[in-house]
Amino acid sequence: MKNVRMYTVMAASPSDIPQARQALKEAIHAWNSANTSHRNIILLPLLWEHDSVPLLGDGDGQDVINQQLVDRADIIFALFGSRLGQPTSKALSGTVAEMQKAHDAGKPVHPFFYKGDIPQDADLEQLQKLRDFKKNLGGLHADFVNNQELTTMVWQAIESDLARLEVSLEDQTISDPSKAKGVDFLIQPASERYADTDSRGRLKYKIRRWVEITNRGDTDAHDVVVEPVENQNFWVQWNGPIDIQHGQTRKAILQYTMATSRAEIIIRWTEDGEEKSMHAQLD
Repeated sequence: MKNVRMYTVMAASPSDIPQARQALKEAIHAWNSANTSHRNIILLPLLWEHDSVPLLGDGDGQDVINQQLVDRADIIFALFGSRLGQPTSKALSGTVAEMQKAHDAGKPVHPFFYKGDIPQDADLEQLQKLRDFKKNLGGLHADFVNNQELTTMVWQAIESDLARLEVSLEDQTISDPSKAKGVDFLIQPASERYADTDSRGRLKYKIRRWVEITNRGDTDAHDVVVEPVENQNFWVQWNGPIDIQHGQTRKAILQYTMATSRAEIIIRWTEDGEEKSMHAQLD
């Protein structure tokens, strides 16, 4: 048995982007598949449609959601499409109320805005309210054009949050040599869209994908090899075997076929003379 630390991740959003909410949930599950077994951390997604229950109370429905979800959450992702959402008695919308409550409690809140095509039947008044809210929003927000780009940014935000949430545990490990954790690989898939031209000079958009492998442990990993799991429809470009020292990051380029956008890799290395391996599932 292992002692596993659990952090809850909440999806806050109006009702017009269910696909992005599902993508966030899948990104959390994918992070667990790639990291839980060797980092002893598990992320629990919180979504109002699954995790809230009807309850009579003194406040309104938003107060109930705040108590059942926001108060439980460690990390909050606020997702927006073409709507800001319906106003509440205390905020511009339910989603804004959740963001404010979480921020006031000192919890990390990550605002993401969809910048793809706007639906033809979009509510123009809601769209303008959202644009005004985005314009006046403090801090830093991000835009995404598809669910894969959202997944990449979600993983990056989660790693930033975990570094803060676990700082006290990491300090204990450093101060106590008996708790040295050896090689600890952090696997982060990433992608970017770039413009290219075809043989006729027409503008096309392509996606470049890679995975970043960081050794967060306190021991060097020797002779590291990154390979696709058998029967996977993609290739890995890896100039190895190579060493990845503690604190060092290396990048492996991923080349997908048209038939798949999912991948699973296996990483093999030598640690203190012992051969080891791990699997990582990527979306």
